[in-house]
Amino acid sequence: MQFRALGKTGLSIAPLVFGGNVFGWTADEKTSFDLLDAFTGAGFNAIDTADVYSRWAPGNQGGESETIIGKWLKRSGIARDRVVVITKVGSDMGQGRRDLRRRWIVEAVENSLKRLQTDHIDLYLSHWPDPQTPYEETLEAHASLVKAGKVRAFGASNLDAGQLQASFEAADKAGLPRYGALQPEYNLYDRAGFEGALADLCRKEDLGVITYYSLASGFLTGKYRTKADTEGKARGEGVVHYLDDKGLRILAALDKVAAETGATPAEIALAWLMAKPAVTAPIASATSLGQLASLMKAAALTLSAEQMAALDTAGA
Repeated sequence: MQFRALGKTGLSIAPLVFGGNVFGWTADEKTSFDLLDAFTGAGFNAIDTADVYSRWAPGNQGGESETIIGKWLKRSGIARDRVVVITKVGSDMGQGRRDLRRRWIVEAVENSLKRLQTDHIDLYLSHWPDPQTPYEETLEAHASLVKAGKVRAFGASNLDAGQLQASFEAADKAGLPRYGALQPEYNLYDRAGFEGALADLCRKEDLGVITYYSLASGFLTGKYRTKADTEGKARGEGVVHYLDDKGLRILAALDKVAAETGATPAEIALAWLMAKPAVTAPIASATSLGQLASLMKAAALTLSAEQMAALDTAGA
């Protein structure tokens, strides 16, 4: 497995990250354990979650994903240094707002550590911007967790180029460490938010970049071709808006590359992301061993320049 440096964080990860948003939602505990066993058994090492996952599922309150990962870490006996655990803070976990105040971060990290049954988090991300809290306060809180050994590195999610640059300037002025990684939404369909100024800034400052919604809520697997295909599906409502002319062009391009390579549309969509110079690794989720086996094949798939260009054009 060819690992990639996650910017200047000191962490190295395989080119695919398992998305733990499904744990405690569309994947029960046993299925989650099986998926994590298979993923790490194949040489992959990074698992993404958040304190809020999977609060949206009926009967859940948030923290279910971290709890399952923690039980798996304990049950599996896997060496802790073989797994890069990524989790997040700052989404609304009952405090009534997206919250990146110091007092919430230092409380939330203890809750996450307890659920994860570990003494440290490898990468801790500010989940959403909190305009009511100065960057300096948030960065100082993260830095204090690194100093205490509770966090190895920290970063942010969902910042645009202006916000990320402002965070750098605040860090430099206060003599604090900068965010070292970014988790943006980015896939073959949703490109405008990352490509351009934000991607350029990440490359300039050598940030690790881990993309979420890498398969556009499952749309890029090719299993949703009509509105009827979305009915009754857990993610169906989040896919309907992709079924426009642009989305159908992308599916057609994926089908063409699939015919040329023998790979699935999902594998191709992930390989496209892996080949982007600003991207360290995409996140993808699976709820069955068959799905996971396919997704992992993307790490060994190399697309030609012509195939990359065709995909770029289809999603432009």
